[in-house]
Amino acid sequence: MQYSVHSPCGPRIRFSNGRRARADRLSQTIFVLEDDTDISRLVQHHLEAAGFQARLFHTPTNLIPDAERQAPALFLLDIMVPGGDGLDVCRRLRQHPALSTIPIIFLTARAGENDRVLGLELGADDYITKPFATRELVARVKAVLRRFERPTTPSVISFEEVIIDANAMQLKVRGELTTTTATEFRLLDYLARHPGRVFSRDHLLDAVWGDARFVTPRSVDVYVRRIREKIEVDPENPRYLKTVRGAGYRFELPKGE
Repeated sequence: MQYSVHSPCGPRIRFSNGRRARADRLSQTIFVLEDDTDISRLVQHHLEAAGFQARLFHTPTNLIPDAERQAPALFLLDIMVPGGDGLDVCRRLRQHPALSTIPIIFLTARAGENDRVLGLELGADDYITKPFATRELVARVKAVLRRFERPTTPSVISFEEVIIDANAMQLKVRGELTTTTATEFRLLDYLARHPGRVFSRDHLLDAVWGDARFVTPRSVDVYVRRIREKIEVDPENPRYLKTVRGAGYRFELPKGE
C-alpha cells in the first residue's frame, strides 16, 4: 500500500500585513440573497466597509447563473425569499460541479435547532440568525473565508484509490473527481494527515470549524457520514474513517498493502 505526502518546496511567501489583507479582500465578492431591502443594504454597507464587494439578489432567479459567469468567494443566503428559498439554493449549489466548494453562510430568522441541522446537512458552513450584530456578521464572514484558504505549500495525500489534493482542494476516488464541500474537504484532509490518532468531536470542531457557533458535536457526525459516503466502498462498514466508541473518530490506513 502507498501512503504519501508530497510538499514540494516553493518560493518563500511573506504573510501580508493588515493593509495587504484588506487589499486582497477587495477582489473577493460576496453574493447576498436577501429580500428585505433594508437588511440587504445594511449587509452590503458593512461588507464593503470591511473591504469586500457585495452583490445583492432579492430572489434566487439569477444568483446561480451569475455565479457561473463569475464565481463569488462566498454565498450569504436568507432562507425565506420570494420565488424560492435559500435551502433549495444551497442544495443546488452543493450539486453544482463548478460552485460546490464555495462557502455558504445562512442569514435567516429561522433559529430552530432543526433548521440549523438541516442547513448543515445541506452543506452550510455557518448559520447566523436574525436579528444579528453587523460586526459579528463581518467577523464570521472573515472567519469562514480564512478557514477555506488554501495552503501556501501544496501537498497531496494518496493511498489505495484515494487522492486528497489540498492545494487544489480536490478529492479523487477510484479515478473519479468527487465533489465535496469546503468543510467536508477540510475535515477529511485533517483526519487523513493524522492517521492512527483518535480525535474527539470537540477537538475536530476546534480544528476544522474554529469559532463557527452553530456547529455542535452532532455536526461532526453529519460530516463524517457524508465523507464516508464519498470515500468508502461500504459506508456502513468503513475501512478508513472509524468510529471509536466513547472517544471520537480515527483515520486508519489498511494494513499489509
